[in-house]
Amino acid sequence: MAIVAADILFHLSAPGASAGYVAAGTVGASLGRYVATTQMVAGANTLLLNVTAAQNVASTIDYACVFVRNTHATLTLNAAGVYISAQVGGGTTCAIGVDPTPVSPVGQAGTPQALGIANATTAPPGVVFSVPTSTGTALSIGDIAPGRVRAVWVRRTCTNSAAVTADGLTLAVTGTTL
Repeated sequence: MAIVAADILFHLSAPGASAGYVAAGTVGASLGRYVATTQMVAGANTLLLNVTAAQNVASTIDYACVFVRNTHATLTLNAAGVYISAQVGGGTTCAIGVDPTPVSPVGQAGTPQALGIANATTAPPGVVFSVPTSTGTALSIGDIAPGRVRAVWVRRTCTNSAAVTADGLTLAVTGTTL
């Protein structure tokens, strides 16, 4: 049996929590530290809030933390990578970067599972952003054992463009199982 797409989930973060997977996350406030119980689902406004006219004119850059979670009961996702599989054109531009914190148990307490930022416009220190758009250019997130998570940051840059409905991106994960 191999890991299937349904075994790999994306979760928001819970910056005020004291352990992973004990608190809900909030769209627009996924500022890192611990994995939230809130799963990021497909659709608009599931990670970042709508861009306001003032943010767009100011070319605001904001950030959000997302966790990749392996829910398979026994298998490790080996050589895992994350990439942007789709991005709505004509609106904001997005890039991703891997948090320097290593893979951790979903319920880890005490030591944060990701960097934390004060607000959505503060860049996470040490995170390098790029725009990988295929499995061949995916950013390495290591081996993710069952019940473990790894944090990835999304950077959204407003481009002072015309309004775009359902602006955003879709993340995908690649990897192998033995």
